[in-house]
Amino acid sequence: MLSFLIWLPVVGAAVVAFAPRSLSKTLGLGIALATLVVAVVAAVQYDVDGGRQFVEEVEWIEAFGVHYALGLDGLGLLMVLLTVLLVPLVLGAEWFKADDPAGGGARAFVAWALALEGLSLAVFCATDVFLFYVVFEATLIPAYFLVGSFGREGRGAAALKFLMFQLAGGLILLASVIGLYVVSSQAGEPSYLLSDLERLDIGTEAGRWLFFGFFIAFAIKAPLFPVHTWLADTTEKATPGTGVLLVCILDKIGTFGMLRFCLGIFPEASQWATPFVITLALISVVYGALLAIGQDDVFRLIGLTSLSHFGLITLGIFTMSTQGGTGSILYMVNHGLGTAALFLVAGYLYDRRGTSLISEMGGIEKVAPVLAGLFLVAGLATLGLPGLSPFVSEFMVLLAAFGYAWYVGAIAITAVVLAAIYVLWMYQRTMTGPTPADVEGTADLGLREIAAVAPLVVALVFLGFYPAPLTDVSNPTVGELLHEQVGVDDDPPTVDPTDVEHDEQEAEAH
Repeated sequence: MLSFLIWLPVVGAAVVAFAPRSLSKTLGLGIALATLVVAVVAAVQYDVDGGRQFVEEVEWIEAFGVHYALGLDGLGLLMVLLTVLLVPLVLGAEWFKADDPAGGGARAFVAWALALEGLSLAVFCATDVFLFYVVFEATLIPAYFLVGSFGREGRGAAALKFLMFQLAGGLILLASVIGLYVVSSQAGEPSYLLSDLERLDIGTEAGRWLFFGFFIAFAIKAPLFPVHTWLADTTEKATPGTGVLLVCILDKIGTFGMLRFCLGIFPEASQWATPFVITLALISVVYGALLAIGQDDVFRLIGLTSLSHFGLITLGIFTMSTQGGTGSILYMVNHGLGTAALFLVAGYLYDRRGTSLISEMGGIEKVAPVLAGLFLVAGLATLGLPGLSPFVSEFMVLLAAFGYAWYVGAIAITAVVLAAIYVLWMYQRTMTGPTPADVEGTADLGLREIAAVAPLVVALVFLGFYPAPLTDVSNPTVGELLHEQVGVDDDPPTVDPTDVEHDEQEAEAH
Protein backbone atom coordinates (compact mmCIF):
# COMPACT_ATOMS: atom_id res chain seq x y z
CA MET A 1 0.00 0.00 0.00
CA LEU A 2 2.79 2.47 0.87
CA SER A 3 4.62 1.86 -2.40
CA PHE A 4 1.40 2.52 -4.29
CA LEU A 5 0.81 5.65 -2.20
CA ILE A 6 4.29 6.99 -3.04
CA TRP A 7 4.55 6.01 -6.68
CA LEU A 8 1.05 7.14 -7.64
CA PRO A 9 1.89 10.88 -7.56
CA VAL A 10 5.45 10.31 -8.83
CA VAL A 11 4.27 8.41 -11.90
CA GLY A 12 1.36 10.83 -12.15
CA ALA A 13 3.83 13.71 -12.36
CA ALA A 14 5.50 12.08 -15.37
CA VAL A 15 2.11 11.47 -17.01
CA VAL A 16 1.03 15.09 -16.48
CA ALA A 17 4.34 16.35 -17.87
CA PHE A 18 3.58 14.72 -21.23
CA ALA A 19 -0.19 15.11 -21.21
CA PRO A 20 -1.96 17.68 -23.40
CA ARG A 21 -1.92 21.13 -21.80
CA SER A 22 -5.72 21.26 -21.77
CA LEU A 23 -5.89 18.15 -19.56
CA SER A 24 -2.93 18.76 -17.27
CA LYS A 25 -4.72 20.55 -14.43
CA THR A 26 -7.73 18.20 -14.35
CA LEU A 27 -5.51 15.12 -14.58
CA GLY A 28 -3.17 16.39 -11.86
CA LEU A 29 -6.01 17.21 -9.50
CA GLY A 30 -7.49 13.76 -10.10
CA ILE A 31 -4.18 12.08 -9.26
CA ALA A 32 -3.82 14.16 -6.10
CA LEU A 33 -7.35 13.24 -5.00
CA ALA A 34 -6.67 9.54 -5.74
CA THR A 35 -3.56 9.76 -3.55
CA LEU A 36 -5.71 11.28 -0.81
CA VAL A 37 -8.14 8.34 -1.05
CA VAL A 38 -5.30 5.80 -0.75
CA ALA A 39 -3.95 7.58 2.34
CA VAL A 40 -7.41 7.66 3.94
CA VAL A 41 -7.79 3.91 3.32
CA ALA A 42 -4.44 3.35 5.05
CA ALA A 43 -5.52 5.58 7.96
CA VAL A 44 -8.76 3.63 8.40
CA GLN A 45 -6.82 0.35 8.55
CA TYR A 46 -4.17 1.74 10.89
CA ASP A 47 -4.15 0.35 14.46
CA VAL A 48 -3.11 3.12 16.86
CA ASP A 49 -1.56 0.59 19.25
CA GLY A 50 -0.05 -1.62 16.58
CA GLY A 51 3.40 -0.01 16.28
CA ARG A 52 4.96 0.36 12.84
CA GLN A 53 2.59 -0.96 10.18
CA PHE A 54 2.26 -1.53 6.40
CA VAL A 55 5.89 -2.66 6.50
CA GLU A 56 7.67 -3.33 3.20
CA GLU A 57 11.28 -4.51 3.18
CA VAL A 58 13.27 -5.53 0.10
CA GLU A 59 17.05 -5.81 -0.07
CA TRP A 60 18.42 -3.08 -2.33
CA ILE A 61 22.25 -2.83 -2.05
CA GLU A 62 23.40 -5.87 -0.11
CA ALA A 63 27.04 -4.80 0.26
CA PHE A 64 26.05 -1.66 2.16
CA GLY A 65 23.09 -3.08 4.05
CA VAL A 66 20.64 -0.85 2.17
CA HIS A 67 16.98 -1.82 1.88
CA TYR A 68 13.92 -0.45 0.15
CA ALA A 69 12.06 -0.33 3.46
CA LEU A 70 8.82 1.45 4.25
CA GLY A 71 6.54 1.60 7.27
CA LEU A 72 4.17 3.90 9.12
CA ASP A 73 3.81 4.77 12.78
CA GLY A 74 1.65 7.52 14.26
CA LEU A 75 4.11 10.29 13.43
CA GLY A 76 4.50 9.20 9.81
CA LEU A 77 0.76 8.69 9.35
CA LEU A 78 -0.12 12.21 10.45
CA MET A 79 2.53 13.71 8.16
CA VAL A 80 1.25 11.62 5.27
CA LEU A 81 -2.33 12.76 5.86
CA LEU A 82 -1.26 16.40 6.07
CA THR A 83 0.62 16.07 2.77
CA VAL A 84 -2.15 14.39 0.80
CA LEU A 85 -4.68 16.95 2.08
CA LEU A 86 -2.69 20.06 1.19
CA VAL A 87 -1.57 19.14 -2.34
CA PRO A 88 -5.05 18.96 -3.96
CA LEU A 89 -6.05 22.15 -2.12
CA VAL A 90 -2.99 23.93 -3.52
CA LEU A 91 -3.77 22.70 -7.03
CA GLY A 92 -7.33 23.98 -6.69
CA ALA A 93 -6.24 27.34 -5.29
CA GLU A 94 -3.62 27.86 -8.02
CA TRP A 95 -5.96 26.69 -10.79
CA PHE A 96 -5.68 29.86 -12.88
CA LYS A 97 -2.50 31.40 -11.50
CA ALA A 98 -0.47 28.39 -12.63
CA ASP A 99 -1.34 29.23 -16.25
CA ASP A 100 1.34 31.92 -16.31
CA PRO A 101 3.36 31.09 -19.42
CA ALA A 102 6.44 32.79 -17.94
CA GLY A 103 6.65 29.90 -15.50
CA GLY A 104 6.13 27.12 -17.98
CA GLY A 105 2.39 27.00 -17.63
CA ALA A 106 0.06 24.91 -15.51
CA ARG A 107 1.39 21.60 -16.79
CA ALA A 108 4.84 22.19 -15.33
CA PHE A 109 3.47 23.50 -12.02
CA VAL A 110 1.16 20.52 -11.53
CA ALA A 111 3.85 18.00 -12.49
CA TRP A 112 6.41 19.45 -10.08
CA ALA A 113 3.79 19.65 -7.28
CA LEU A 114 2.92 15.96 -7.72
CA ALA A 115 6.59 15.01 -7.79
CA LEU A 116 7.18 16.90 -4.55
CA GLU A 117 4.17 15.17 -3.01
CA GLY A 118 5.38 11.67 -3.90
CA LEU A 119 8.94 12.29 -2.70
CA SER A 120 7.71 13.85 0.55
CA LEU A 121 5.51 10.81 1.18
CA ALA A 122 8.57 8.61 0.64
CA VAL A 123 10.46 10.63 3.25
CA PHE A 124 7.71 10.14 5.83
CA CYS A 125 7.43 6.39 5.10
CA ALA A 126 11.12 5.45 4.76
CA THR A 127 12.45 3.12 7.47
CA ASP A 128 15.93 2.76 5.93
CA VAL A 129 18.28 5.68 6.57
CA PHE A 130 19.96 5.46 3.17
CA LEU A 131 16.59 5.43 1.39
CA PHE A 132 15.53 8.38 3.55
CA TYR A 133 18.65 10.30 2.54
CA VAL A 134 18.06 9.66 -1.16
CA VAL A 135 14.47 10.93 -1.14
CA PHE A 136 15.37 13.70 1.35
CA GLU A 137 17.75 15.11 -1.26
CA ALA A 138 15.46 14.34 -4.20
CA THR A 139 12.73 16.63 -2.81
CA LEU A 140 15.01 19.57 -3.63
CA ILE A 141 14.58 19.06 -7.38
CA PRO A 142 10.83 19.81 -7.65
CA ALA A 143 11.08 22.40 -4.86
CA TYR A 144 13.79 24.31 -6.72
CA PHE A 145 11.81 24.44 -9.95
CA LEU A 146 8.59 25.40 -8.15
CA VAL A 147 10.33 28.37 -6.55
CA GLY A 148 12.50 29.36 -9.51
CA SER A 149 9.93 28.96 -12.30
CA PHE A 150 6.78 30.40 -10.69
CA GLY A 151 6.33 33.53 -8.64
CA ARG A 152 7.53 37.11 -8.64
CA GLU A 153 10.61 38.94 -9.84
CA GLY A 154 13.68 37.80 -7.98
CA ARG A 155 12.45 34.21 -7.68
CA GLY A 156 15.56 32.85 -9.41
CA ALA A 157 17.90 34.25 -6.76
CA ALA A 158 15.57 33.04 -3.99
CA ALA A 159 15.50 29.54 -5.50
CA LEU A 160 19.29 29.44 -5.72
CA LYS A 161 19.67 30.58 -2.10
CA PHE A 162 17.18 27.92 -1.01
CA LEU A 163 19.07 25.24 -2.93
CA MET A 164 22.49 26.22 -1.58
CA PHE A 165 21.32 26.05 2.03
CA GLN A 166 19.59 22.72 1.50
CA LEU A 167 22.53 21.16 -0.36
CA ALA A 168 24.90 22.25 2.40
CA GLY A 169 22.71 20.52 4.96
CA GLY A 170 22.47 17.45 2.73
CA LEU A 171 26.27 17.16 2.47
CA ILE A 172 26.61 17.31 6.24
CA LEU A 173 23.88 14.69 6.56
CA LEU A 174 25.70 12.46 4.04
CA ALA A 175 28.79 12.46 6.24
CA SER A 176 26.72 11.14 9.15
CA VAL A 177 24.99 8.58 6.92
CA ILE A 178 28.43 7.24 5.92
CA GLY A 179 29.39 7.26 9.58
CA LEU A 180 26.43 5.02 10.38
CA TYR A 181 27.70 2.51 7.82
CA VAL A 182 31.11 2.46 9.52
CA VAL A 183 29.61 2.07 13.00
CA SER A 184 27.19 -0.68 12.00
CA SER A 185 29.96 -2.53 10.09
CA GLN A 186 32.19 -2.48 13.14
CA ALA A 187 29.30 -3.91 15.19
CA GLY A 188 29.11 -6.96 12.91
CA GLU A 189 27.08 -6.37 9.77
CA PRO A 190 26.34 -3.11 7.93
CA SER A 191 22.71 -2.06 8.01
CA TYR A 192 20.75 1.10 7.42
CA LEU A 193 17.45 -0.32 8.65
CA LEU A 194 15.96 1.92 11.30
CA SER A 195 15.01 -1.11 13.40
CA ASP A 196 18.65 -2.25 13.46
CA LEU A 197 20.11 1.19 14.13
CA GLU A 198 17.71 1.81 17.01
CA ARG A 199 19.18 -1.25 18.76
CA LEU A 200 22.79 -0.46 17.82
CA ASP A 201 25.14 0.53 20.63
CA ILE A 202 26.83 3.62 19.19
CA GLY A 203 29.69 4.96 21.27
CA THR A 204 29.23 8.24 23.09
CA GLU A 205 31.73 10.30 21.08
CA ALA A 206 30.74 8.83 17.71
CA GLY A 207 27.06 9.19 18.53
CA ARG A 208 27.43 12.88 19.34
CA TRP A 209 29.30 13.66 16.12
CA LEU A 210 26.80 11.72 14.02
CA PHE A 211 23.91 13.38 15.84
CA PHE A 212 25.12 16.83 14.87
CA GLY A 213 25.31 15.83 11.22
CA PHE A 214 21.65 14.86 11.28
CA PHE A 215 20.58 17.79 13.45
CA ILE A 216 22.25 20.49 11.35
CA ALA A 217 20.58 19.16 8.19
CA PHE A 218 17.21 19.10 9.92
CA ALA A 219 17.74 22.56 11.46
CA ILE A 220 18.30 23.98 7.97
CA LYS A 221 15.26 22.19 6.63
CA ALA A 222 12.94 23.18 9.49
CA PRO A 223 14.42 25.95 9.75
CA LEU A 224 15.97 27.18 13.00
CA PHE A 225 18.12 30.19 13.84
CA PRO A 226 20.78 30.91 12.54
CA VAL A 227 20.33 28.82 9.34
CA HIS A 228 16.91 30.29 8.53
CA THR A 229 17.72 33.16 6.18
CA TRP A 230 16.55 31.33 3.03
CA LEU A 231 13.00 31.06 4.40
CA ALA A 232 11.70 34.64 4.12
CA ASP A 233 13.24 35.20 0.68
CA THR A 234 11.65 32.01 -0.63
CA THR A 235 8.16 32.67 0.70
CA GLU A 236 8.29 36.28 -0.53
CA LYS A 237 9.20 35.42 -4.13
CA ALA A 238 7.36 32.10 -4.61
CA THR A 239 3.67 31.69 -5.38
CA PRO A 240 1.36 31.24 -2.37
CA GLY A 241 0.78 27.61 -3.38
CA THR A 242 4.49 26.93 -3.51
CA GLY A 243 4.81 28.59 -0.11
CA VAL A 244 2.31 26.08 1.26
CA LEU A 245 4.19 23.13 -0.25
CA LEU A 246 7.50 24.33 1.18
CA VAL A 247 6.55 25.61 4.64
CA CYS A 248 3.67 23.27 5.45
CA ILE A 249 5.06 20.03 3.96
CA LEU A 250 8.74 20.17 3.03
CA ASP A 251 9.91 22.02 6.15
CA LYS A 252 8.13 19.49 8.35
CA ILE A 253 10.77 16.98 7.24
CA GLY A 254 13.15 18.84 9.55
CA THR A 255 11.19 18.39 12.76
CA PHE A 256 10.04 14.93 11.60
CA GLY A 257 13.71 13.94 11.26
CA MET A 258 14.53 15.25 14.73
CA LEU A 259 11.95 12.94 16.23
CA ARG A 260 12.54 9.95 13.98
CA PHE A 261 16.33 9.92 13.70
CA CYS A 262 17.92 12.25 16.27
CA LEU A 263 15.93 10.86 19.20
CA GLY A 264 15.46 7.39 17.72
CA ILE A 265 19.06 6.59 16.76
CA PHE A 266 21.05 8.95 19.01
CA PRO A 267 19.14 9.12 22.31
CA GLU A 268 22.21 9.81 24.47
CA ALA A 269 23.48 12.54 22.16
CA SER A 270 20.01 14.09 21.97
CA GLN A 271 19.84 14.38 25.75
CA TRP A 272 23.40 15.72 25.89
CA ALA A 273 22.62 18.39 23.27
CA THR A 274 19.27 19.39 24.76
CA PRO A 275 20.43 22.66 26.43
CA PHE A 276 22.05 23.81 23.17
CA VAL A 277 19.02 22.90 21.03
CA ILE A 278 16.56 24.50 23.44
CA THR A 279 18.62 27.70 23.35
CA LEU A 280 18.43 27.79 19.53
CA ALA A 281 14.71 27.04 19.70
CA LEU A 282 14.03 29.91 22.10
CA ILE A 283 16.04 32.33 19.95
CA SER A 284 14.01 31.20 16.92
CA VAL A 285 10.74 31.69 18.82
CA VAL A 286 11.45 35.28 19.85
CA TYR A 287 13.60 36.42 16.93
CA GLY A 288 11.19 35.09 14.30
CA ALA A 289 8.24 36.83 15.93
CA LEU A 290 10.10 40.14 16.26
CA LEU A 291 11.16 40.00 12.62
CA ALA A 292 7.59 39.27 11.57
CA ILE A 293 6.29 42.37 13.36
CA GLY A 294 8.55 44.60 11.27
CA GLN A 295 7.67 43.20 7.83
CA ASP A 296 5.75 45.11 5.17
CA ASP A 297 5.46 42.20 2.70
CA VAL A 298 2.64 39.87 3.73
CA PHE A 299 4.28 36.71 2.34
CA ARG A 300 7.59 37.48 4.00
CA LEU A 301 5.74 38.07 7.25
CA ILE A 302 4.00 34.68 7.03
CA GLY A 303 7.33 32.99 6.34
CA LEU A 304 8.96 34.53 9.40
CA THR A 305 6.05 33.53 11.64
CA SER A 306 6.96 29.96 10.75
CA LEU A 307 10.49 30.51 12.08
CA SER A 308 8.90 31.27 15.44
CA HIS A 309 6.53 28.29 15.22
CA PHE A 310 9.27 25.83 14.25
CA GLY A 311 11.17 27.05 17.28
CA LEU A 312 8.24 26.02 19.46
CA ILE A 313 7.97 22.64 17.74
CA THR A 314 11.68 21.96 18.30
CA LEU A 315 11.37 23.14 21.89
CA GLY A 316 8.58 20.64 22.53
CA ILE A 317 10.61 17.79 21.03
CA PHE A 318 13.68 18.44 23.18
CA THR A 319 11.84 18.87 26.47
CA MET A 320 12.00 15.06 26.40
CA SER A 321 8.49 14.67 27.77
CA THR A 322 5.38 12.95 26.51
CA GLN A 323 3.46 16.20 26.70
CA GLY A 324 6.10 18.06 24.71
CA GLY A 325 6.51 15.30 22.12
CA THR A 326 2.78 14.93 21.54
CA GLY A 327 2.34 18.70 21.46
CA SER A 328 5.09 19.00 18.85
CA ILE A 329 3.52 16.41 16.56
CA LEU A 330 0.15 18.12 16.90
CA TYR A 331 1.87 21.45 16.26
CA MET A 332 3.35 20.12 13.02
CA VAL A 333 -0.13 19.19 11.79
CA ASN A 334 -1.91 22.29 13.06
CA HIS A 335 0.76 24.66 11.83
CA GLY A 336 0.38 23.10 8.40
CA LEU A 337 -3.37 23.68 8.41
CA GLY A 338 -3.30 27.24 9.74
CA THR A 339 -0.34 28.50 7.72
CA ALA A 340 -1.68 26.92 4.52
CA ALA A 341 -4.96 28.79 4.98
CA LEU A 342 -3.07 32.05 5.65
CA PHE A 343 -0.88 31.64 2.56
CA LEU A 344 -3.80 30.84 0.26
CA VAL A 345 -6.01 33.70 1.44
CA ALA A 346 -3.05 36.09 1.26
CA GLY A 347 -2.61 34.89 -2.31
CA TYR A 348 -6.21 35.78 -3.10
CA LEU A 349 -5.59 39.20 -1.58
CA TYR A 350 -2.49 39.66 -3.74
CA ASP A 351 -4.45 38.74 -6.88
CA ARG A 352 -6.98 41.48 -6.17
CA ARG A 353 -4.65 44.25 -5.04
CA GLY A 354 -1.68 43.54 -7.31
CA THR A 355 0.71 44.09 -4.42
CA SER A 356 1.87 42.18 -1.34
CA LEU A 357 2.90 45.33 0.55
CA ILE A 358 0.79 45.77 3.65
CA SER A 359 1.33 49.53 3.63
CA GLU A 360 -0.50 49.80 0.29
CA MET A 361 -3.61 47.94 1.45
CA GLY A 362 -6.60 48.74 3.66
CA GLY A 363 -10.38 48.77 3.71
CA ILE A 364 -10.75 45.34 2.13
CA GLU A 365 -13.27 43.98 4.65
CA LYS A 366 -15.98 46.39 3.49
CA VAL A 367 -15.95 45.18 -0.12
CA ALA A 368 -14.76 41.56 0.35
CA PRO A 369 -16.10 40.37 3.72
CA VAL A 370 -15.64 36.65 2.99
CA LEU A 371 -11.99 37.15 2.11
CA ALA A 372 -11.49 39.27 5.23
CA GLY A 373 -13.28 36.74 7.42
CA LEU A 374 -11.20 33.79 6.21
CA PHE A 375 -8.03 35.87 6.55
CA LEU A 376 -8.99 36.66 10.15
CA VAL A 377 -9.71 33.01 11.01
CA ALA A 378 -6.38 31.90 9.54
CA GLY A 379 -4.60 34.69 11.40
CA LEU A 380 -6.27 33.81 14.70
CA ALA A 381 -5.23 30.20 14.20
CA THR A 382 -1.65 31.38 13.71
CA LEU A 383 -1.69 33.26 17.00
CA GLY A 384 -3.18 30.26 18.83
CA LEU A 385 -6.70 31.42 19.66
CA PRO A 386 -8.55 28.97 21.97
CA GLY A 387 -11.11 27.02 19.98
CA LEU A 388 -8.79 26.60 16.99
CA SER A 389 -6.49 23.60 16.76
CA PRO A 390 -3.06 25.36 17.03
CA PHE A 391 -4.03 26.45 20.55
CA VAL A 392 -4.08 22.83 21.75
CA SER A 393 -0.60 22.02 20.49
CA GLU A 394 0.86 25.36 21.57
CA PHE A 395 -0.59 24.95 25.06
CA MET A 396 0.92 21.46 25.40
CA VAL A 397 4.35 22.66 24.26
CA LEU A 398 4.28 25.59 26.68
CA LEU A 399 3.30 23.33 29.57
CA ALA A 400 6.20 21.03 28.67
CA ALA A 401 8.52 24.05 28.52
CA PHE A 402 7.53 25.16 32.02
CA GLY A 403 7.96 21.56 33.17
CA TYR A 404 11.50 21.57 31.81
CA ALA A 405 12.43 24.89 33.48
CA TRP A 406 10.34 27.87 34.50
CA TYR A 407 12.60 30.34 32.67
CA VAL A 408 12.34 28.32 29.43
CA GLY A 409 8.56 28.50 29.65
CA ALA A 410 8.67 32.20 30.49
CA ILE A 411 10.69 32.97 27.36
CA ALA A 412 8.62 30.67 25.15
CA ILE A 413 5.32 32.19 26.24
CA THR A 414 6.37 35.57 24.85
CA ALA A 415 5.57 34.03 21.46
CA VAL A 416 1.87 34.26 22.33
CA VAL A 417 2.02 38.01 22.92
CA LEU A 418 4.24 38.67 19.91
CA ALA A 419 1.99 36.56 17.67
CA ALA A 420 -1.02 38.62 18.69
CA ILE A 421 0.89 41.77 17.71
CA TYR A 422 1.98 40.69 14.24
CA VAL A 423 -1.29 38.98 13.31
CA LEU A 424 -3.71 41.64 14.54
CA TRP A 425 -1.58 44.50 13.25
CA MET A 426 -1.36 42.80 9.85
CA TYR A 427 -5.15 42.36 9.78
CA GLN A 428 -5.77 45.94 10.87
CA ARG A 429 -3.51 47.41 8.17
CA THR A 430 -4.80 45.21 5.34
CA MET A 431 -8.51 44.87 6.07
CA THR A 432 -9.75 47.79 8.15
CA GLY A 433 -9.79 51.56 7.75
CA PRO A 434 -11.14 53.72 4.94
CA THR A 435 -11.65 52.01 1.59
CA PRO A 436 -9.43 53.51 -1.15
CA ALA A 437 -11.06 54.32 -4.47
CA ASP A 438 -9.16 51.58 -6.28
CA VAL A 439 -10.52 49.00 -3.82
CA GLU A 440 -14.20 49.83 -4.32
CA GLY A 441 -14.75 47.30 -7.11
CA THR A 442 -12.74 44.48 -5.54
CA ALA A 443 -14.50 41.14 -6.01
CA ASP A 444 -15.03 38.85 -3.06
CA LEU A 445 -13.95 35.20 -3.10
CA GLY A 446 -15.60 32.84 -5.57
CA LEU A 447 -16.83 29.33 -4.88
CA ARG A 448 -13.64 27.68 -6.17
CA GLU A 449 -11.47 29.86 -3.95
CA ILE A 450 -13.67 29.24 -0.91
CA ALA A 451 -13.65 25.50 -1.61
CA ALA A 452 -9.84 25.45 -1.48
CA VAL A 453 -9.73 27.06 1.98
CA ALA A 454 -12.93 25.68 3.57
CA PRO A 455 -11.51 22.21 4.42
CA LEU A 456 -8.64 23.87 6.28
CA VAL A 457 -10.99 26.09 8.30
CA VAL A 458 -13.23 23.13 9.14
CA ALA A 459 -10.21 21.11 10.29
CA LEU A 460 -8.93 24.02 12.40
CA VAL A 461 -12.27 24.35 14.21
CA PHE A 462 -13.00 20.62 14.54
CA LEU A 463 -9.55 19.70 15.88
CA GLY A 464 -9.61 22.77 18.11
CA PHE A 465 -12.57 21.38 20.03
CA TYR A 466 -11.83 17.67 19.54
CA PRO A 467 -8.09 16.93 19.15
CA ALA A 468 -8.50 13.25 20.09
CA PRO A 469 -8.01 11.96 16.50
CA LEU A 470 -4.52 13.46 16.59
CA THR A 471 -3.58 12.57 20.15
CA ASP A 472 -4.84 8.98 19.84
CA VAL A 473 -2.49 8.42 16.92
CA SER A 474 0.53 10.34 18.23
CA ASN A 475 0.56 9.30 21.91
CA PRO A 476 1.65 5.65 21.41
CA THR A 477 4.45 6.72 19.06
CA VAL A 478 5.74 9.36 21.46
CA GLY A 479 5.52 6.96 24.39
CA GLU A 480 7.50 4.28 22.58
CA LEU A 481 10.09 6.76 21.33
CA LEU A 482 10.74 8.44 24.68
CA HIS A 483 10.41 5.49 27.03
CA GLU A 484 11.92 2.68 24.96
CA GLN A 485 14.42 4.51 22.76
CA VAL A 486 15.47 7.58 24.72
CA GLY A 487 14.87 5.95 28.09
CA VAL A 488 13.22 8.87 29.85
CA ASP A 489 10.04 8.85 31.90
CA ASP A 490 7.83 11.78 32.72
CA ASP A 491 8.24 13.03 36.27
CA PRO A 492 5.23 11.91 38.33
CA PRO A 493 3.25 14.60 40.12
CA THR A 494 4.63 15.36 43.57
CA VAL A 495 2.40 15.69 46.62
CA ASP A 496 3.38 17.05 50.01
CA PRO A 497 3.13 14.10 52.52
CA THR A 498 1.72 16.44 55.17
CA ASP A 499 -1.18 17.28 52.85
CA VAL A 500 -1.91 13.58 52.36
CA GLU A 501 -1.83 12.95 56.11
CA HIS A 502 -4.13 15.92 56.73
CA ASP A 503 -6.60 14.67 54.10
CA GLU A 504 -6.61 11.16 55.64
CA GLN A 505 -7.31 12.58 59.10
CA GLU A 506 -10.20 14.65 57.77
CA ALA A 507 -11.60 11.60 56.00
CA GLU A 508 -11.43 9.52 59.17
CA ALA A 509 -13.10 12.28 61.20
CA HIS A 510 -15.88 12.52 58.62
